[in-house]
Amino acid sequence: MKCIDVYERYFEGYGVYNGVERHGVAVKLTGESDNGMINYRISVNFFPHNDEEDFAVSYDAYFDTEIYNGKGRRSKKKESAYLDVLKSKADELAEANGGEIFWDKPLTDERRG
Repeated sequence: MKCIDVYERYFEGYGVYNGVERHGVAVKLTGESDNGMINYRISVNFFPHNDEEDFAVSYDAYFDTEIYNGKGRRSKKKESAYLDVLKSKADELAEANGGEIFWDKPLTDERRG
């Protein structure tokens, strides 16, 4: 199976998970491709980010949703459409799990693959 990091960016955010305040969130769009099938997922991962150097991502506050699973291969057109809904889907995931993403406060540049 081939994993594709289509988009990744870290933002300031807020949530409390397992008694720990989280001040950062990693937002990703990933694809997995194998044997003519492809799956796209949007994920948010809240992490402590207690100072400017703290990017120690923890996996106890990871939430994701599948946005496509079916026959096909990687497509710039599909990925563009998924990037258009990334913000709203990530917000839904965050809110459903008691968190918030501060989109106007990025911690890193965006990475695309």
